[in-house]
Amino acid sequence: MGKTLREIAQKLKDANKKVQLIYAFNGVGKTRLSREFRELVAPKNEGEEEDQLIKVLYYNAFTEDLFYWDNDLDGDRNRKLIIRPNNFTDWIFKDQGQEQRIITHFQHYTNDKLTPRFNEEYSEISFSIEGGNEEDVDNIKISKGEESCLVWCVFYSLLEQVVEVLSESEPAMRDNNQFDNLEYVFIDDPVSSLDENHLIELAVNLGSLIKKSNGLNFIVSTHNPLFFNVLFNEIGNKICYMLHKNEDGTYDLQEKKGDSNRSFSYHHYLIQVLQEATDSNSIQKFHFMLLRNLYEKTANFLGYPQWSDLLPDDKKTYYNRIIQFTSHSTLSNEAIPDPTEPEKQTLKLLLRHLVDNNYYKEEQNGTV
Repeated sequence: MGKTLREIAQKLKDANKKVQLIYAFNGVGKTRLSREFRELVAPKNEGEEEDQLIKVLYYNAFTEDLFYWDNDLDGDRNRKLIIRPNNFTDWIFKDQGQEQRIITHFQHYTNDKLTPRFNEEYSEISFSIEGGNEEDVDNIKISKGEESCLVWCVFYSLLEQVVEVLSESEPAMRDNNQFDNLEYVFIDDPVSSLDENHLIELAVNLGSLIKKSNGLNFIVSTHNPLFFNVLFNEIGNKICYMLHKNEDGTYDLQEKKGDSNRSFSYHHYLIQVLQEATDSNSIQKFHFMLLRNLYEKTANFLGYPQWSDLLPDDKKTYYNRIIQFTSHSTLSNEAIPDPTEPEKQTLKLLLRHLVDNNYYKEEQNGTV
């Protein structure tokens, strides 16, 4: 029988394991789970000071809400990212002086010519980029992916400092006692917009930091199988799960033994999810992204130069365009969850084409 997200959060809390890794597709409920876990471990009670309640740190989509843009709509020149006042950023910037470390992390993962500049109060950030032989360009607005990366770098620098402070086992000897009661760190999908090399590096760095931590329990959720697999191999003493949402709105948290390839055969799971959607005629836009992922993984394993090489020959260009259009959110109308009936039929046809062909017969002795 399925469980509520609060019951899933309670299961994670009761596990008493240093590291728990959760794999789930986007839209299943990872962010909501992190919020439920935070409310379970440290509910906000009226009249209590926030810094007395730090039992859990979490990084998720809500973390990015601490930062928002002032686009200077009147002058269209002084664009800046505003930081909402909070204890954590004040501590990392003002008390610990980690501005340069954050900038270094950010430039490493993005562009060494792209520079964040903090004002004296650490309440806003402007960005400039070196122009090479031309003049520098100031007050630019960075991309959403770069913004997410910056927020992660702030959180990661905070986490580095917390781990360093807590490495002193005797609380009376610590420089700061703000995190003495910290028990859990919940991280949901850190910077999935990174390229594969940087995503691997991020997973390795996070794994190293987790291993260095003293007395903290980590829960890390992701929809990225590469990030999941690297972190799996970096960390010992862990439990791995697959989070699945049922049709009745309940959830299952299934324990898995091994990384995503070995424990739940990622491509088989994709086929299962897509098949369930086509059988119940509950296809949504995100299923096209999963279909493309399945084509990419199959083509990569079988040695095809392009995933589109696996499409039916008679309408290859048309089908390629359909998958590209429905698996990328570049146009406003793509936010609509329900595809048209012709689009649904296309997904069914392309899934059946992949399953009915000899592609998977070719990998009977291997694993896509």
